[in-house]
Amino acid sequence: MIHTKIRCREITESDVDAIADLLTRGFVGRSRDYWIQGLRRQAFRPVPEGYPRFGYMLDNDGSPVGVLLLIYTARQDGETIAIQCNLSSWYVEPAFRNYAPFLTKIAQRHKDVTYLNISPAVWTWPTIETQGFSAYCRGLFFSVPVLSRVPRWTKIEVIAPHAKRIEGLGEAETELLTRHARYNCLSLVVRTPKGVFPFILQPVRIRRGWIAPPAMQLIYCRSVAEFVACAGRIGRLLLRLGKISVIVDSNGPIPGLTGIYTERRGRKYFKGPHRPELADLTDTELVLYGP
Repeated sequence: MIHTKIRCREITESDVDAIADLLTRGFVGRSRDYWIQGLRRQAFRPVPEGYPRFGYMLDNDGSPVGVLLLIYTARQDGETIAIQCNLSSWYVEPAFRNYAPFLTKIAQRHKDVTYLNISPAVWTWPTIETQGFSAYCRGLFFSVPVLSRVPRWTKIEVIAPHAKRIEGLGEAETELLTRHARYNCLSLVVRTPKGVFPFILQPVRIRRGWIAPPAMQLIYCRSVAEFVACAGRIGRLLLRLGKISVIVDSNGPIPGLTGIYTERRGRKYFKGPHRPELADLTDTELVLYGP
């Protein structure tokens, strides 16, 4: 069958309901409410000027038959602004799969943008690498921070979603922590004699495998070394919340933390001028849409 009215175009706000329906059909186990929540978050978040708010769709005479969600973020890189794009959920109706390359081609056309793929299926790894992507994260470290020593003279503070000021942090990190608290993340600061250290964690579901503790994913810290230094204090807070493990993106076992490293899951790829930091998953699909 020949489809003569297929075109690839930017998703607009008027397409959101139809895109949610398409994604619900394409991803078994994800409810329509899951997609609507994430799309609404994309609708209201800041997006760098000149880049699409939602991504691109294959339009068949007015109806979406394919979608690739894109999450663009402007990040400070020294004195310049670097643009990062999380290539998120991709789905094309079976009858239109021949048109799928149009989506990937238009989505990756900016040479100055760093593209991320943070949730690739294992069977897609070779294909992603042939597209020019490199793995910046090879696996996950399942830490048990409550087993770490608690540094003396430290305090921990949970950040409220609408906090106006966080003592010891600048405006940018304050806004980062409060914004992610509004995304149902757990935003924290640990106050120590050496300084104030910010962290963002998110509850996650481990769907398979023999490691299945009540877990949190580390979404943000300035460096993994800071998480190691504050792990004992964070672990005791999480234990009161019923969480045992904190999952950390890693390329191997993390000195100073008790836990297990695996490369069976967690690989993450990038393509572009700026290699992502391991301890930064802010403003990605994991946060906007959920695990």
